[in-house]
Amino acid sequence: MLTVSVKWLKEVFPKVEIDTSQPPYVFKCQLYDLTGVPPERQKIMVKGGLLKDDADWATVGVKEGQKMMMMGTADEIVKAPEKGPIFMEDLPEEEQVVALGHTAGLFNLGNTCYMNSTVQCLHSVPELKSALSNYPSQKSSDLDQTSHMLTAATRELFNELDKSVKPVAPMQFWMVLRKKYPQFGQLHNGVYMQQDAEECWTQLLYTLSQSLRSPSPSQNPDTIKELFGIELVSRVHCQESGEESSETESVYSLKCHISQEVNHLHEGLKHGLKSELEKASPSLGRSAIYLKESCINALPRYLTVQFVRFFWKRESNQKAKILRKVDYPLQLDVYDFCSDDLRKNLEAPRQILRDEEGKKAGLKAKVKSSSSKDNDAKMTDVEGPSNESVKSSNSTSGEGGSSDKESHLTGIYDLVAVLTHKGRSADSGHYVAWVKQESGKWIEYDDDNPIPQREEDITKLSGGGDWHMAYICMYKARAFPV
Repeated sequence: MLTVSVKWLKEVFPKVEIDTSQPPYVFKCQLYDLTGVPPERQKIMVKGGLLKDDADWATVGVKEGQKMMMMGTADEIVKAPEKGPIFMEDLPEEEQVVALGHTAGLFNLGNTCYMNSTVQCLHSVPELKSALSNYPSQKSSDLDQTSHMLTAATRELFNELDKSVKPVAPMQFWMVLRKKYPQFGQLHNGVYMQQDAEECWTQLLYTLSQSLRSPSPSQNPDTIKELFGIELVSRVHCQESGEESSETESVYSLKCHISQEVNHLHEGLKHGLKSELEKASPSLGRSAIYLKESCINALPRYLTVQFVRFFWKRESNQKAKILRKVDYPLQLDVYDFCSDDLRKNLEAPRQILRDEEGKKAGLKAKVKSSSSKDNDAKMTDVEGPSNESVKSSNSTSGEGGSSDKESHLTGIYDLVAVLTHKGRSADSGHYVAWVKQESGKWIEYDDDNPIPQREEDITKLSGGGDWHMAYICMYKARAFPV
């Protein structure tokens, strides 16, 4: 790292750090944050001429404490006449964000699309933004320093995205992410390597689950578990010995396993909830094969699904990709995958939801019969997604018990974000986020370039070729207040 001073117009920025392991474009992104001059407009004088985006710092010959000069004009909002029409460009930047209908993109700092797409998907969760906005600047005694720094950086980055119409350079967040999780700082020929977006998603949520804990008994102690946690109850059975046991675990995503028999998300989830494992059998006195069958015992507000598209290929010593097409719906019903106790809790809310939808369609409400339970187990396409804030009130355990102030989940979810991957390997290719806005419009966040998309095109990201295909889907619970 080198520290230089940069003069621009009448301003001098005395201590600007240069990471010489990164191309000069990253340095220009830093200056963009300081001056508002976009990288393509910057003219930075160095030995031999102008500093190029892909120049080698070793040949440029920049020294510690060197004074550098930059020329270029910053973006400006044109002022409108006192009287006359008001154009969007004339509004303050925060009002421009509202008028535009979507938030800003993120600059790619060198193979950071995996990080950018993860941030854009999680940034779309208003309850998470609210929890981060209340996060204190002072570190709690039971939290390590790097977790605190990453949480604070996430909060600041979310704030920047909400207030800016211009692309944001996530420098601070990226540096802290690498400090907390060094695997994201791997270098190849002096360049930071592409990483797995699912690993970034998982590690970031884990950190937030440790930091966003409320000590107040009146609030939910674990915000991330409330928002994303899925409680699974599993039956573990050994056919050879007849041994059987049960176990409970909390996970942040369901896995969609992909095989020759899987053509739809529903089938992949069914496969993902069954697995074989080998472990020691007390009765046999040796290792034996056990079948583990899981079902959902408590639902989150936001249901995350990971398509298990990557596997380790020994021949090439890398993560290979399964390109098979797997369709997924805009509305997902997970009633099939729930425990008997949870299904019972879901029946009344589902009937109310059907009655409400029936009223919209001009039909009379019907009294629920026991035979209608079987009909609930099918995938449904219920129109009119709810935007209400909900809490998991279906759990039969003490952790997710119902409350009079909570909302009832129905087991039906609406798609709100898709993280896609284009390419043949998890550690190469390109990641993109496709996020549904509060207005109902979809935006494709391809790093610093937000592009409006049609909803009917979102479900076409299902694979089958080298185009973008869904790797992670995030669904929002459809519910109604108690």
